Amino acid sequence: MDKILIRGGKRLEGEISIGGSKNAALPLMAASLLSEGTLEIVGLPDVDDIKAMAKLLLKLGVQVEYTEPTGSNIGTCRLSSSNIKTTKAPYDIVRKMRASVLVLGPLLTRFGHARVSLPGGCAIGTRPVDLHLEALKEMGAVIQIQGGYIEAHVHGSLRGANLTFPKITVGGTENVLMAAVLAKGDTIISNAAREPEVTDLAICLKSMGAEIEGIGTNKLKVFGVRSLHGTSHKVIPDRIETGTYAIAASITGGDLVLRNVQTNNNQGLLCALSKAGVETSELDGALRVSSKREKLRGINLTTEPFPGFPTDMQAQFMALMCLANGKSQITESIFENRFMHVPELVRMGANISVSGASALVQGVAKMSAAQVMATDLRASVSLILAGLAIDGETLLNRVYHLDRGYERLEEKLAACGAEIKRVK
Repeated sequence: MDKILIRGGKRLEGEISIGGSKNAALPLMAASLLSEGTLEIVGLPDVDDIKAMAKLLLKLGVQVEYTEPTGSNIGTCRLSSSNIKTTKAPYDIVRKMRASVLVLGPLLTRFGHARVSLPGGCAIGTRPVDLHLEALKEMGAVIQIQGGYIEAHVHGSLRGANLTFPKITVGGTENVLMAAVLAKGDTIISNAAREPEVTDLAICLKSMGAEIEGIGTNKLKVFGVRSLHGTSHKVIPDRIETGTYAIAASITGGDLVLRNVQTNNNQGLLCALSKAGVETSELDGALRVSSKREKLRGINLTTEPFPGFPTDMQAQFMALMCLANGKSQITESIFENRFMHVPELVRMGANISVSGASALVQGVAKMSAAQVMATDLRASVSLILAGLAIDGETLLNRVYHLDRGYERLEEKLAACGAEIKRVK
C-alpha cells in the first residue's frame, strides 16, 4: 500500500493549476443516463471517484470514451447511454463511493425502475439518503429497502410535485433535479442546495434540453420535458482543491498563484483566510495567496451550506489554526463525525480539544513530524498540509483516501518547492 513521505519546513512558491471539480463531475456523469444522445464532459479530474463512477456506468451499459489530457488540452469524456443493459447498480461498486446513489433519479425517471445498492464512501457521518427517497416518493415512486438495495419503480412516469427538503442536501437536490427533468408536469424544489456543483449540473441539464428556472437559488422550478439530447459541457474548477492549495501557501508562509479558479465560489473560505491574516488577491482567472507564519491568528468559524464556509475545508483549515497565534473554535454543523483528523494532528503536537460539534484549537509555536494515518479524504490532505509546515519527516498512511479526490498532488506541490514523494 502506498504512503506519502514529506520532509517539511519548506516555503512554497510558484503556480498551481486547479483541475475540474470532482463533486461537480460525478452528478454530470450520472446525468448521461437521462438521454440517448452523447454527453461530452470536458475537464474531468483524474481521481479514483471518477474512475469508480465510470466503472458503474459501464456496468449499466453506458459507452465511456476518455481522451487523456495532452499539453494544453484537458481530458474529455464522452458518455453514451443509448444501449442501457441493466438498471441495477451493484453493491461491489456503490459501496466504494457515496455519489453512486446519484444514478437512482436518472434511471428511475427514464426507465421507470432502478435497483441501487445503499451507498458507502468516507466514514464522516451517516449522510442518510432518506431525503432523496422521500422526495422521489412524492413524485410517485414506489420504494422499498431490501437486502441492502433501494428497490424503486414507478407506474407510468414520475410526476411533478411541490417538494420542500426539511434540511439542505446537495446529493438529494441533484438526484431529484435529474428525476424532475423527465417527469410529467412541473416540480418545485424548495430549500434546494445552492452549491456551485448543483448550479453546474443545472446548467448542463439546460444545455441538454431541460427547462429549469431559479438556477443558483434555493428554489428550483423544473418543467418536465419528453426527452433530452446530448451536449458538451466543461466542468467548473474544483473549489476544494483551490482551498486546499490556498491553505498550503498559508501554512508554509508561502506565496502561490492558483490558476483556473472561480473566486466567487470560494468566498466563504477567502473571508476566513483574510480574518486569519492571510493575504489574497484576485488576478485574471487566478488567485494569489501569500502569508507570513508569524502573522497567522486564530479565528472562530462554523461550517455551513454554500455560500458559507464549506465542510470539505474544515480539516484543512484546522491544520492551519494549529500553528496560528491564539485560540480558534471550529464548529462542524454539517456532519456529526468529521473530527477524525484531530487525534492525528494531536500526534503531531497540536493542542486540540473536542466538545460535541466544536473543536477548540490553541495554536502552538511548532509541531513535530510523525507517522500518521488518514481516515477520510479531507482528513488525509489536512495531515499533508501540517506535514508541509513541520521540520522533519511525516509519513502518511492510507493514501487511497487521498487518491479519491486529488490528482497529481505530490507533483503539484513538489513543483512549488515541497519535498514530498509517494513511497511503496
